[in-house]
Amino acid sequence: MALSATASQKTRIRRKAPRGFLKRIFKRQKPHLRLETSGDLLVHLNCLLFVHRLAEESRINACENKCGVIKNEHVLSAAKVILKKSRG
Repeated sequence: MALSATASQKTRIRRKAPRGFLKRIFKRQKPHLRLETSGDLLVHLNCLLFVHRLAEESRINACENKCGVIKNEHVLSAAKVILKKSRG
């Protein structure tokens, strides 16, 4: 492995989730809502999992249509399927 590809021991891992942004949005939308300390991280994780499912379903739709590029209609049809599944 090249040296540039490995992370050195001294580098600090940065926080990836925009915690301040998420907390600010929660306070604006629902000021009476009380979340635990890691509640914003759970919401961020849920969003990431949704985007991951959307990308996988879009890729499957594109492959079924024998298209090498994921187009807008692939994403829209995948979003309909995923939102129906997550409705509960």
